[in-house]
Amino acid sequence: MVLVDNNAGKDGAEDGNLVDFRGNPVDKSRTGGWLAAGLILGTELSERVCVMGISMNLVTYLVGDLHLPSSKSANIVTNFMGTLNLLGLLGGFLADAKLGRYLTVAIFASIAAVGVTLLTLATSIPSMKPPECNPRKGGHCIEASGQQLALLYTALYILALGGGGIKSNVSGFGSDQFDSSDPKENKSMIYFFNRFYFCISLGSLFAVTVLVYLQDNVGRAWGYGISAGTMVLGVAVLIGGTTLYRFKKPQGSPLTIIWRVLLLAWRKRKLTYPSDPGFLNEYHNAIVPHTHMLRCLDKAAILDDSAAANEDSKSPWIVSTVTEVEEVKMVLKLIPIWSTCILFWTVYSQMNTFTIEQATFMNRKVGNFSVPAGSLSVFLFISILLFTSINERVTVRIARKITHNTQGITSLQRVGIGLLLSIVGMVASALVEKCRREHAIYLNFNISAFWLVPQFFIVGAGEAFAYVGQLEFFIREAPEGMKSMSTGLFLSTLSMGYFVSSLLVSLVQKATKGRWLKSNLNKGKLDLFYWLLAVLGVINFFIFIAFSMKHQYKVQKLSSIEDSAEELGKWKDLTLDNKEKKLEADEKVEA
Repeated sequence: MVLVDNNAGKDGAEDGNLVDFRGNPVDKSRTGGWLAAGLILGTELSERVCVMGISMNLVTYLVGDLHLPSSKSANIVTNFMGTLNLLGLLGGFLADAKLGRYLTVAIFASIAAVGVTLLTLATSIPSMKPPECNPRKGGHCIEASGQQLALLYTALYILALGGGGIKSNVSGFGSDQFDSSDPKENKSMIYFFNRFYFCISLGSLFAVTVLVYLQDNVGRAWGYGISAGTMVLGVAVLIGGTTLYRFKKPQGSPLTIIWRVLLLAWRKRKLTYPSDPGFLNEYHNAIVPHTHMLRCLDKAAILDDSAAANEDSKSPWIVSTVTEVEEVKMVLKLIPIWSTCILFWTVYSQMNTFTIEQATFMNRKVGNFSVPAGSLSVFLFISILLFTSINERVTVRIARKITHNTQGITSLQRVGIGLLLSIVGMVASALVEKCRREHAIYLNFNISAFWLVPQFFIVGAGEAFAYVGQLEFFIREAPEGMKSMSTGLFLSTLSMGYFVSSLLVSLVQKATKGRWLKSNLNKGKLDLFYWLLAVLGVINFFIFIAFSMKHQYKVQKLSSIEDSAEELGKWKDLTLDNKEKKLEADEKVEA
């Protein structure tokens, strides 16, 4: 069975919008494929090494070296990660509107290299840190001042800008290397998203083991310096493969199209619908078939009498085309699912904030070696790698035999499994934290930090499903000219998840008057915060199920290549029939 897009062929190698580095139509034998996609992934691998090496261990630096409160430190980390993913929208906009994905990735990767270089300076200059002390031994600690934090914040948000531009375009640029109208390359594209995430999880694994160890035991400057070098290498690899890539020309700002359709639909809201949708502007030449969903937007494609009298009656600011209206409908159709994906990343953000802080209060000894708190997140990425491999080699293949569907598991089914696992992860987190605190208070005994492994493992398994599912959903369901923007929309779920985490921490601090979340976790009730997230997760899951049942996929699911060709033929016949109807209508008007 094959997945056939209504735009099949428009995004393929024959499309004049896909060119090689000289601007000529692509030669499929010399461009694209796994080699080109692999070089592109090298840049995302570098970005993941930098970002994960910083975010997974940043909270220990903020609390231990800069003496900031746990809640404030957690919010700094989540705000940094939230901003990074939110800026993915900016990167996607620039790629679709002006620069193209390749140039956008190259520019923003260079910006990220500058950011991590500044971070190296911020953590290595002695005057950027307050005097050393140990608050657990009763020492009086001075918090880092605003001036000492200034360079740190500057570095983090420059890195966030660069990382956002990379994230929103790498996966789309990688998928451009496969022709969706070619059954063989389309099958490779299905595997691409799993291998994409497997690859970047390897980078995360390196970051939380080697880099975190260097940061804690050799020096932050060494750990961040290696990250900077990795980012520079990633830029070099990307540029080195220029001749092998397939490039998609920018098609103009998708935000302009969205804004224009919404504005025209509002202006024409009092107009009556035509008796036949065939009278809508460019109905018979539409690339995307007309649908009855969100019918109110169809009014943007009505050419009313006053507009028809205008000399420039076909101006996009006078009347939209059916294609433009349907593309906006596609984007709006993603919003309900988008809203229910946010809470997963709120749960995930606890893995690099409070869970790491938990580890600092637990026994991390393995023989004579003390495991860095940030390195315990290695179990998160081992779980991600394990379940990503299982999904591709076992789960998908079994599901294909059962469902006779090329995808095996649909993107929304993956997301649903991820949401369920995030709930289980928070339950495990709450139980472990309660056990840890009771042993520390009543028995004066620090339990092993390896009790944190179940929550890392469960949430990591959830991410293996949720990340791949969300990424595939937003890229496949988006209009062809808005794929970078749709990737930015996906990244904004991560962004909002981190911001919601910051908001929840602030609200909980205010509502409980600081009793739940304290710098000394033994005096707080972090387990109740985890239970709160679990309850919110259950509510969110049922809302997700309701939205998923109503969602209609953009692609059509067919049982064989022959059926695919037959359906494509029907679409062509329908288009010819529509053109004939249009000619008949024109003749009637002339008569």
